[in-house]
Amino acid sequence: MLQLLLDRIREEGAIPFEVFMEIALYHPAGGYFTGERLRSVQDGDFLTSPEVSPLFGETLAELVKREASEAGLCRPMVVDAGAGSGSLLRPLLSVLGEGADPWAVEVSPPARGALGELVGTQQVTESLEGLPRQIAGVIFANELLDNLPMALARRRADGWRELWVTESEGALGWVETSARPEVEEWLGRFAGPTPEGGMVECQLAAGRWVVAALGRLAAGALVVFDYGDTAQGLEGRRAEGTLRTYRAHHLGPPPLADPGGNDITADLNFTAVAEAARAAGASVSVHRQHELLDDLGLTDRLRQLRVQEAEAARAGDELRRLQTRSVRIGGETLLHPRGLGDFGVLIARRRDIDFG
Repeated sequence: MLQLLLDRIREEGAIPFEVFMEIALYHPAGGYFTGERLRSVQDGDFLTSPEVSPLFGETLAELVKREASEAGLCRPMVVDAGAGSGSLLRPLLSVLGEGADPWAVEVSPPARGALGELVGTQQVTESLEGLPRQIAGVIFANELLDNLPMALARRRADGWRELWVTESEGALGWVETSARPEVEEWLGRFAGPTPEGGMVECQLAAGRWVVAALGRLAAGALVVFDYGDTAQGLEGRRAEGTLRTYRAHHLGPPPLADPGGNDITADLNFTAVAEAARAAGASVSVHRQHELLDDLGLTDRLRQLRVQEAEAARAGDELRRLQTRSVRIGGETLLHPRGLGDFGVLIARRRDIDFG
């Protein structure tokens, strides 16, 4: 992957960071997400809410039911964009059963094969373009938008400078250049106050993805889960920026090191993606994960599990007590206000759309 990038830079010159990120994460020959390994699993590089507990998917089944009822849908489509191992779809479908029409979007070839066994090969696609054009139901995107290619910009005394990737003594290095107009415009709207020397991740691709997803949603909701904050909430993190890598469940090396070998990510600017959704004609609300899951009944479910755990203890059934306790702890992790529970959730709804 390094040689591929160096060859391109030698041929074309320096490239925007978003181009580097697209190649490092998604190139078919060695991209981080397109290789043979599943990344979001216990022995991978990171875990997301669906891997932490099946209660995540089971609880979101209630959201699907609500959205279907509001939109008057008898058998809603349920789309998991960035479906990975199927850890969200599997518990969702265990609750919804034949009452849902499941689809999966996934770039990893081995993951697509496994997902085909879960939902049917005809209902697994590599990108949004492979989905039906008139979706009536719910599209989920859990920790997807933070991995979409983004531009990088640094605040200087005379304005914004964009960070591009170049060759430096046979390795990859940084070079500053004038920010492109579309990057300047995004920064002007969503960067907020940034100290001199501060860095901002310009997430144009995330906004475009939201618009594309809503373009296929005839009725129902797009539901985005991710770490991040509003533009105002991110202001305190502008000195160093939020760009980082992960490997083996720990922070990884600098982003230009070992391209294709690390997850590259940054906190999602929810203000920017919410504005993109509104511009696409959706009604938008933004929540915290713990608030949404509580509203959908997870807190009540955990109370029931505590009762069942105590009953098992009184009955001397240690195995059942430990099993129930494990499920409960997983659910509590989803709600923790200083962990997964603090993740942002964007819900963008479309109603009364002409299917003709």
